[in-house]
Amino acid sequence: MSRIGDTFQRLKSNGQKALIVYLTAGDPSLAVTERLLLAVGRAGADIIEIGVPFSDPTADGPTIQRAQVRSLKSGTTLAGILDMIGEVGPRLSTPLVLFGYFNPIMKYGPAGFADRARRAGIDGLLIVDLPFEEAGEIRRHTDPAGIDFINLVSPVSGGRRLGRIVADASGFLYYISVTGVTGARNSLPADLEERISAVRDITDLPVAVGFGIADPETARRVGAVADGVVVGSALVSLIEQHGGDEGRMLEEVESFISSLKGSLTT
Repeated sequence: MSRIGDTFQRLKSNGQKALIVYLTAGDPSLAVTERLLLAVGRAGADIIEIGVPFSDPTADGPTIQRAQVRSLKSGTTLAGILDMIGEVGPRLSTPLVLFGYFNPIMKYGPAGFADRARRAGIDGLLIVDLPFEEAGEIRRHTDPAGIDFINLVSPVSGGRRLGRIVADASGFLYYISVTGVTGARNSLPADLEERISAVRDITDLPVAVGFGIADPETARRVGAVADGVVVGSALVSLIEQHGGDEGRMLEEVESFISSLKGSLTT
């Protein structure tokens, strides 16, 4: 079993839910991202998604788009991200998921990417714009490397295709709570529990919910019906807000992550 699978199993045995957090690598710099990774790990994140910036995102809302622009302006590359993870990884016990779009991986070269990601300590891969039907080009390299390929499920996924997506996934399923792009929201769909239950009926994989979770109370409500919650834009916004004061930023980030984790363990 992978480190991601081990994490969900351990949390389940303790009656807890997974806190999965997203950071855009290189925002505001790779050096700061390294310190942020250590900070969110200390504060209680169970899995960390590391976003690879891309110039033409399709699923990311304004907050993460701005972070990606800042990251690209600072000179962040996929190679640089993998080097940074290779340096910080041994100091982290938290599983790491590389999150992004296929173009940078295609440019890097799927075979070389899979090998470098394995050596850097990447545990999972989520490619937003690569449907599972077209994932063979990368998975024939990442699967043998032991990297979980995490599939997305949305409110419009259904029927035979949903069954195929679920059967093809590993690590966990990322359930997108709403149609649209990432971003903090004031409310989540009333039928969220019903939709998650329908997915759980056809898989034993953990189901984590993302898009729209911005505070401990929302995390608590989602955690009551899912195996994990994903918090991205709210954290990225906090980093943006305090980007000019690294010490304050790290304090605010740790406090925010601790409050989210606390909502999932009480």
